Amino acid sequence: MIKRFLFGLALAAALAGCGSNVKLDDVPVEDKSGSSVGTGAGTGGATQSGVTPVAVDPARDLQPGPAGVARVIYFDYDSNAIKAEFQPLIEGHARFLKADAKRKITVEGNTDERGGREYNLALGQRRSEAVRSALKLLGVADSQIEAVSFGKEKPVDAGSDEAAWAKNRRAEIAYR
Repeated sequence: MIKRFLFGLALAAALAGCGSNVKLDDVPVEDKSGSSVGTGAGTGGATQSGVTPVAVDPARDLQPGPAGVARVIYFDYDSNAIKAEFQPLIEGHARFLKADAKRKITVEGNTDERGGREYNLALGQRRSEAVRSALKLLGVADSQIEAVSFGKEKPVDAGSDEAAWAKNRRAEIAYR
């Protein structure tokens, strides 16, 4: 009897420790007409989601990297599979990184605007990890590659059509 009581008490304490203070009701709500409702409204220059778009630095392409090799891998909708057409791009970066172990990159995973925030962050991470894995299979040291996700927070095209979404479903290689 005492064992059951102690077990119940331990179980209750464990479940109480798993509680969360995150308020799920404070999430901004967007209607389909394009106006923002909730905490994202009135942010001055921000997008519907309340996130200010990030301008891509034009000097980014001047950073060290293999000459004439693109830095963006595009993905199909809801996919982290690397298409065969991007294999030469990944091989070019792998050769460049293997030539100098001091070179480091960040693989930035991105998604289009469709889907929830958490889902898109996870999908962006899977995309960056897919590129990271491909580079590691080609002999690049794990210490040279960092994989991060921006989800839908850094769109290159703010449009809401398939052409814009296709540009935003990507992983970018940035040399540090």
